[in-house]
Amino acid sequence: MDAARARKLADRIQQIVAEMLERRIKDPRLGFVTVTDTKITGDLRDATVFYTVFGSEAERADTAAALESAKGVIRSEVGRQTGVRHTPTLTFSHDPLPDNARHLDGLLAEVRARDEEIAKKAEGAVHAGEPDPYRKPGDEDLEADDDLLSGDIGAESSDRAGRSAQ
Repeated sequence: MDAARARKLADRIQQIVAEMLERRIKDPRLGFVTVTDTKITGDLRDATVFYTVFGSEAERADTAAALESAKGVIRSEVGRQTGVRHTPTLTFSHDPLPDNARHLDGLLAEVRARDEEIAKKAEGAVHAGEPDPYRKPGDEDLEADDDLLSGDIGAESSDRAGRSAQ
């Protein structure tokens, strides 16, 4: 099937399910539910509705049970409002994305706190060695001292003597 058509149908199913949960489904087990996304297969036969629940783990379990029991009513309304020949089967799946985002936010806050702690420790610190370890033009005196230490001057004078003898 056309991917654009499948995407449009998935968006429409998401709207229908959200409206049904808000207005028509009156199950007391149903918590504060948000429909986050809907995915549909290419043949338009199966739709997965992703949702989040604000609350504890027990409220999530109650909401999952309420959605399972209302699946038939929701599916018949999806079929009536979309007008497709074959109404897709609905599968409700808890979306872990908000939980993962909260976890990542916590980790980032912890990293920021550690960075601030390290920055406080480094405030009065000084570098080991010279403040500027790089050579600049005009430091010829230092280069001559380095040549003496490495023994390169003796090699240069023997090369010059060999060239003048030739």
